[in-house]
Amino acid sequence: MDHQTTPAPARLPAGRKAELLAYVAEAEHATVAQLAARFEVSADTIRRDLHQLHRRGLVVRTHGGAVSVDVIGAAEKRLDVRMQIHTEEKERIGALAATLVSSNSVLMINAGTTTLSVVRHLGERRDLTIATNNLRIATEISPNIVRDLYLFGGSVRIGGQATIGPVSLQLPGGRDLQLRCDLALISVGAVSAKGGYSTSNLSEAVMMGEMMERATRVAILADSSKFTEPLFAQIAGLDRAQYLVTDAAPPSELAEALGHAGVQILVATASGQSENHKAAQ
Repeated sequence: MDHQTTPAPARLPAGRKAELLAYVAEAEHATVAQLAARFEVSADTIRRDLHQLHRRGLVVRTHGGAVSVDVIGAAEKRLDVRMQIHTEEKERIGALAATLVSSNSVLMINAGTTTLSVVRHLGERRDLTIATNNLRIATEISPNIVRDLYLFGGSVRIGGQATIGPVSLQLPGGRDLQLRCDLALISVGAVSAKGGYSTSNLSEAVMMGEMMERATRVAILADSSKFTEPLFAQIAGLDRAQYLVTDAAPPSELAEALGHAGVQILVATASGQSENHKAAQ
């Protein structure tokens, strides 16, 4: 659909926000530059409008623009839809994150399409022990690389093909095993300087936080569209991870916050090369 229309006349802020919301809903996604041209206001004004609409849950703020909540809502409910979004970026992130994994290590992996991409790039590893709530991993991973694969129990989210419950495994008699892992690979919904790592689902946030607490090292996986305002439920602060694996360098404010938190930023470029970004401390 062609959304190049005649610029709108000047409006009061409330009226502009209502029309901006309608525009994004129709277009499904829009950049700050597109919206600034459409409504004949500055990019800073559009960013403020989008920030307010995001806080009210009316749009989802992304790096450089916004996406309709209807698009995001449908994608979060169905794994097959999410697997078609930012496909190339997720594959690059997955390939780079896989380099953090050594043979004979123990991994915890949360549900998500980006973490599935990691699993597809573990072909050279051997004797891995993996604990996950991702129902798709068993069908995606090669049996040659896994020593043991454990699935955390709980309620099943059919659309997301994941379980939601405690990060625990029990011995006969109900005694919990004290689980630890070498590396937790965690795909998140948003990364922000002030809000840390967050997601839209409270139960998932609790589960991801528990995986991170049980890990010696944590790698956060997030494509650059996730560099946005915090979502509903915080998972952890920035300093809880050792790595952020992404497809593009974060904005300066976020990069600086990650640097102060001691997070190593690993960028998977389109050329297939990796970049190690280190912010000023």
